[in-house]
Amino acid sequence: MRIRRILAAVIATAALAGLGLTGAATATAAATTAKGAPSYVTPSQCTQGGGTADLMANLCKGGTHNGEKID
Repeated sequence: MRIRRILAAVIATAALAGLGLTGAATATAAATTAKGAPSYVTPSQCTQGGGTADLMANLCKGGTHNGEKID
């Protein structure tokens, strides 16, 4: 009887540890994907953010979207 309780505790701990590692890996992968994606704004979003849309260089200059590419 005592062995069953210990075995159940060990299995439960291993299962919870496995879920924790899986969740951490998923969160890390999601953060990497989100960080690596390029950011594009429209000319109106650039202007609304206080910047100037430079359509020759396809960049937003100034404001909250400074340096972001214009799509």
